Amino acid sequence: MIGLQIEIIVIAMLVAVTCAIPGVFLVLRKMSMISDAISHAILPGIAIGFLITHSIHSPFLIILAALMGVITVALTEAVSNTKLVKEDAATGLVFPALFSIGVILISMNAGNIHIDTDTVLLGEIAFAPFDRFTYNDVDLGPKSLWVMSLIFTINLLFIWIFFKELKLSTFDINLATSYGFIPVVLNYALMSIVSVTIVGAFDVVGVILVIALMIAPAATASMLTNKLKQMIWFSVLIGMLAALSGYWIARFFDASIAGVMATMCGVIFFIVYLFAPERGLIAAMKRRNRQKTEFAQMTLAIHIFNHSRENDDLQERMKGQLPFHLGWDQPFIEKIVKRSVNMGIVTVEKELISITDKGKKFVEAANSLIGSKYHPSFTTLRNEFIIFTDS
Repeated sequence: MIGLQIEIIVIAMLVAVTCAIPGVFLVLRKMSMISDAISHAILPGIAIGFLITHSIHSPFLIILAALMGVITVALTEAVSNTKLVKEDAATGLVFPALFSIGVILISMNAGNIHIDTDTVLLGEIAFAPFDRFTYNDVDLGPKSLWVMSLIFTINLLFIWIFFKELKLSTFDINLATSYGFIPVVLNYALMSIVSVTIVGAFDVVGVILVIALMIAPAATASMLTNKLKQMIWFSVLIGMLAALSGYWIARFFDASIAGVMATMCGVIFFIVYLFAPERGLIAAMKRRNRQKTEFAQMTLAIHIFNHSRENDDLQERMKGQLPFHLGWDQPFIEKIVKRSVNMGIVTVEKELISITDKGKKFVEAANSLIGSKYHPSFTTLRNEFIIFTDS
């Protein structure tokens, strides 16, 4: 029993890693939904392959299914390139049509075998260890482990060999073309890899989990880093964590393993979405509040600086008059003045606010920032104010 559990966990983690690698490029290319389209549209390829070979174990099914995935991408782009419908609408038109053809073929010709639509959608990883690969009566382990190991190796080699070309064509397709790369060929090669991965994985874990493992870890990793290599590593680790935690939670609650793994993908994404150090929801709220405070400090400093000449009315600089001139309530003015005093931008003496030398430099830099011009003080001010950062 323990051996079967280990095999299930190893297969699940291998599927997660295999899906996570191409998933990173799908997310970065804003093609996440194409994995959903391919995962459904490969069904006619499987059905046609079965009708030809009369076997659900023939490699011919994988080849035809992968080919159908590439055809799905080609048809989607062909419809989208007409400019009559947008790309998401083209995806929504193509894959239901192909999936429906697959359902009709299976229901008419293969309804009594286990490639029914429920199997395609949900899969059952718990049964994967029972389908063994033997050679001369020697048990070599689950077939799915061998299949996914082969696909993982192909994915890894493809990304390793064409990493530079994929990176360039993903972020700047025009620059990639000017360097002599052929982005169209790379795109179809990537889609072929995605199709083969989906075909190999869906029999083990089902379409829903394949999509979850391909997109969710990559989307989660994109919230943690801007660097492509780190994003791939994070995506792999997150996929493995979702598979491992999903298995044990499913075992504890006696629930669907694939369903819980897909749920864990969503749970991990939600946690990162909330708590990611720079791009999480909480970090974004803190950053917006800080920007609001700093822009208020900028407004205060510019107001005080503009009324600091000898003949100017001192009432403009009195703290009690600021609600009238700036339109802020008194508690917010107290907060901004106190923060500005602590940072050495202004001083307050008997309610009269004065600009400091540091405040004058701050105002010069602020005027440059408003005019979208560079100021030498930006570099030093970035240590104290995020409004002078590039992001």
